[in-house]
Amino acid sequence: MSAHTFIDQYIGGKWIPSASPETLDVRNPATEEVLAVVPAGGAADVDAAVAAARSAARAWGAGDKAQRLAPLERLVAGLAAAQEEIAETVTAELGCPIGFATSVQAALPLGVANNYLGILAGYEFEERVGHSTVYHEPVGVVAAITPWNYPLHQIVAKVIPALAAGCVVVLKPAEDTPLTARLFARLVDEAGFPPGVFNLVIGTGTAAGAALAAHPDVDAVSFTGSTAVGRLIAEQAGRGIKRVTLELGGKSASVVLPGADLAKAVNVTVANVFANSGQTCSAWTRLLVPEEQYAEALAIAAEAAAKYVPADPARPETRVGPLVNAKQLDRVRGYINDAIAEGARVVVGGPQPPAGLATGFYVSPTILADVTTDMAVAREEIFGPVLCVMSFDDAEDALRIANATDYGLAGAVWAADDAEAAAFARRMDTGQVDINGGRFNLAAPFGGYKSSGVGRELGRHGLEEYLQTKSLQFRA
Repeated sequence: MSAHTFIDQYIGGKWIPSASPETLDVRNPATEEVLAVVPAGGAADVDAAVAAARSAARAWGAGDKAQRLAPLERLVAGLAAAQEEIAETVTAELGCPIGFATSVQAALPLGVANNYLGILAGYEFEERVGHSTVYHEPVGVVAAITPWNYPLHQIVAKVIPALAAGCVVVLKPAEDTPLTARLFARLVDEAGFPPGVFNLVIGTGTAAGAALAAHPDVDAVSFTGSTAVGRLIAEQAGRGIKRVTLELGGKSASVVLPGADLAKAVNVTVANVFANSGQTCSAWTRLLVPEEQYAEALAIAAEAAAKYVPADPARPETRVGPLVNAKQLDRVRGYINDAIAEGARVVVGGPQPPAGLATGFYVSPTILADVTTDMAVAREEIFGPVLCVMSFDDAEDALRIANATDYGLAGAVWAADDAEAAAFARRMDTGQVDINGGRFNLAAPFGGYKSSGVGRELGRHGLEEYLQTKSLQFRA
């Protein structure tokens, strides 16, 4: 099957040829075949997109809630109608199993978008404070730079609240998953937004992303990706005194305190880490259990891991697909090899390729035992299906281990009761913690401490990232 070739960017309400003649190959991670060829846009495309956004900013930002709600409602209806196409597109370009792509990659952003419709409808953009009237106004032109691991969710979590706040957007998606972004742009176009309110530039991070972050007519940058790139984005944006939201890496801990349901905690943690082939920034990649339950926890984890056999992501029964690309595969295998060299013990998996999968960027889901806090696998984000199981002596030791990382994005605490778990969680240096299996809440703020970033996404907090305040003082 021949690959589709696209030469256009979505700028100013139209699909127009990219200013750059260079292209990028989009590969299917399961087959390594080229799915599509897309433009590798650069500074000229960014300039055109930002100019289109700037020309639309004042009119869109001055409109009332009803004017913004109408096209947003049409966009959300389009997302709902395209659920099957979204899931199939994510599976093809990310390698995500179709079941997970349907239930999470497609359904989660639809839920987030619907939630923002309700937030916008009820949000008060004006308030009285003493003898002042305080207005919550749009920041302006937003650069949204999104990752490949949850391609539509991260687009929706940035673009929808930005548009709801009255901002205009230039989206630069990850070059590994641009087809999902093109699908989203098509739905935006069909929803009938004014020209320039939303723009899409596909290109590399070093060319299009850097140009966008540093652009003098961009007022705010929202970036999700690695901490290393996040630092560069912050430096570039800082020179222009831009508002910056960064959702970066993680090395989250799932802490099982004495008296907790060990089997449930371990099974849920294994599922959490192996979902999306471990390519989740908030994954609980460190499992901390009491020393006296360590052997039992490892046995439970090994049994749970047996359910996660890498296979063709297009098959409904597949739970683990390939990693996104060859570079990611080398990275994950490298971490596993380094861990073994440092003294970690392989309980399940390992660096060798999964049996019967000579083609595709597959890695064996891996559980490592005897991991210590000085090992790279315990401190650094691997971004693959690798779980480190660590033991602790008591609650204070568990807290020390949990906080012994530069990251602080997410986590979990399991205890005999919610109050004990919550008390422990309050002392963790992290932005979001699940208590005894509490489910993800798409209306709650999501973001990290320390090197996991600044700012928050989702819910009311996510909307307010794109607002700035103005106060008018009247004579008392």
